[in-house]
Formats: sequence, C-alpha cells, structure tokens
Amino acid sequence: MQCPREQDALIPRPRGDLPKLCAAVTAAVTIGGMLLFSPEKLLGWIAMAVLMLTGGPLLHGLCLLAEELIYHSNTRYRGQGMLSHMLPACGLGGKTLLAAGVASLMLYLAGHHLPHKCNIWELLVLVFVLYPLLKVSGVLGPSAVEVSDICEGRKKNVAHGLAWSFYLGYLRLVLPHLEQSIAGFCATHQLNNTSWGRGSRKLLILIPLNANISHKLEDEDENIQFYDNLPNNEIDRAGVRGRVYKHSVYRIMDENRKVHECVVEYATPLLTLYNMSQESSAGFGEPERRQQVLLFFRTLQDILEHSLECRNRYKLILLNDEQEDDPHFLSKAILRHLEQQEREEFCLTPNPQQERAHPFVGNAHSNNGDVMSRDPTLMISLERPQPLRVPTEDTY
Repeated sequence: MQCPREQDALIPRPRGDLPKLCAAVTAAVTIGGMLLFSPEKLLGWIAMAVLMLTGGPLLHGLCLLAEELIYHSNTRYRGQGMLSHMLPACGLGGKTLLAAGVASLMLYLAGHHLPHKCNIWELLVLVFVLYPLLKVSGVLGPSAVEVSDICEGRKKNVAHGLAWSFYLGYLRLVLPHLEQSIAGFCATHQLNNTSWGRGSRKLLILIPLNANISHKLEDEDENIQFYDNLPNNEIDRAGVRGRVYKHSVYRIMDENRKVHECVVEYATPLLTLYNMSQESSAGFGEPERRQQVLLFFRTLQDILEHSLECRNRYKLILLNDEQEDDPHFLSKAILRHLEQQEREEFCLTPNPQQERAHPFVGNAHSNNGDVMSRDPTLMISLERPQPLRVPTEDTY
C-alpha cells in the first residue's frame, strides 16, 4: 500500500504561472538593456515588434472567420451575434485587437524614430523576446475555433470520453441480450411477441439537446406510462459479482388512444454534462454543454454504426429543446421514430404470396421447367412505379 506522499509523487500537479514569470522577466531585462543604449528608438522598436507579432494572428483570425460565417453560423452559434461570439472564437478578441491597436498608435507616434536597416538585429531580438510574453498572456494563444478543431480531431473532448464510456461500459454489454429479454418479458406478461413492432424491439435512447433529463418519463408527458422492467441482466463487472443491468418498458399512447409498448431510456452520460454546467468550478456553460451534447450524439452514432454487437438493436433520438412547449412533444417524438422504423426498415420485406403471384403472365400454358431453362431477358416497363405497400393485381 502506498503512503499519501508516494501517491502525491505519482499524481501530476496543475501547471502554474512560471512560464509567465519567466517571459515577463526576460522581456523586462531585454527592454531595460535596450533602453540604456538607444532610448530614443526603443518605442518604435517595441511598436514594430508587437505589430509584427499580432498582424499574423489577426489575418489568420479573418481566415477562420470566413469558415465560421459560411458553414457554421447556425449550427455552432445558433444565429448569435457575430461580435459577441464568433469574433472571439476566431481569435479576434479584445486582447489581440487591443495589442495591435496600441502598437499601431505607438508606431505612429514614434514615426521619426523608426529603426533603419542597420538596426535589424535589435528588432529581431526584440521580436524573439516579446513573442513568449504575448504567447503566455493569451494575445497569441490559439483561438477557440482552433482548440475545438484540435480536440475534435484528436478525440479529446468530454463528449468523446462519455460516448465511449457509455458504449463500452453499458451498451455493448446489454444490447446483445435485448431481444432475448423482450421475448422473456412477453412470455411472463402474457403478451404476444408479434404485437410489438419491429422498431419497438430496439432500445430507444433519448438525447435532449439541453441535457436536462427527467428520471421518470411519465412526469414529462402524460401519454407515457411506465409498464414494467425487462428481466435483469446480471454480469460480473469490475469485481462486482452479478452486477444488475435493466431496462424499462413504457406504454406510449398515440392520438387514437392506441397503446404502443417500447423500451426507452435517456442517455445517462448527459446527466454528467448537465451537472457540469451547473458547477462554476467546471467552467462549462450552456453553449459549451450544447456543443458537447451534439458531439456526444455524433460520436456515439459513429461508434454504434461500426459495432457488430449493437447493430440493429438501438435507435438514437435527438430531442430539440426548442419544442418543449408542447406537453406531448416527447410521446410524439417517440411514436414518430417508431413509425419511421416500421415504414422504412421493415415494411420493405416482400410478401411471399406476392412473390408467387402469376410469375408467368403471358405464357400461362408453358411448362415451369421450360421457363426456367431460358436465358433471362431484361424487361423494361413504361408504367409508373407503384407503392411497395399496395400490391397491384392484373385482371385479364
């Protein structure tokens, strides 16, 4: 067993402000030395060096702004003001603009003391010294857009970790047993297994954009009622013998008062995102939380699409919090996805009787073997295509 001192030696401490102190001391010493030798040219040198260092990031920020304005103004900023959100995110914030403005003013005031070509080495030294100072002070730091791009590209976001944890620690363990659990549930509750739609045999995972999750679905929508829990799945996990995993069955009532059973639940990692946004120490506001929810949805969707264990056993439902005024919004969203599953995925299965209906029209007296022995020919019909769900019958 390790003592507390040994544990402290293994755990890295948060980084401090030593780089800022070193940069400030180096800049002060260098500027002080130049002030002794040529004080009349120092102001022009500093102004030109700062302008050289800030001009590049400003131009780079304009390039980032073009990308954000054209492709991401609605999805990432939700139509918010360009000055208040988009400009700082592209690195065109107050610090950089202020530094460039002050440098331009200093350069204008010290115009008659600008360094000549013979003083290029002093200018280069000053640029080298001022760069770390501006870097550690945040003037030349990466913009929010660059940080977001780096985190998303390298999978370093909070949402990436939560999505992988939700998949590896829960979905990959329980989804392979879902259909068997539903069959056992129908047997114990004297339900007809075929009465459940194919879409309702999947686990419906609700992902609200505001990450605000209710622990009881019936509290959000009166058309949703808790029915019962599926049989427990017990799995030995992380030293816990027979850890219990369970799902809940809900009854969803549509506009015609017809009841639909389905297995539905919220994505529990969203509770972490919501609680982080409520803690000031987490530094996690509402805009960041919304972006992380969207990234969580995208990451989880990509993970599940490539998972053989979970394929065709789940349905992710993204809930837009802008429609919360409808008291039955949740039940309508669930029913809409159930109907979509039935219509798009399972109603395309051909009817066996339809496949066998008069396959040899036009040669009714020919032998079956004779027809199958001929080479296949391409037949093109000029008639308009008919719906798949309504088979047509020809009358001769």
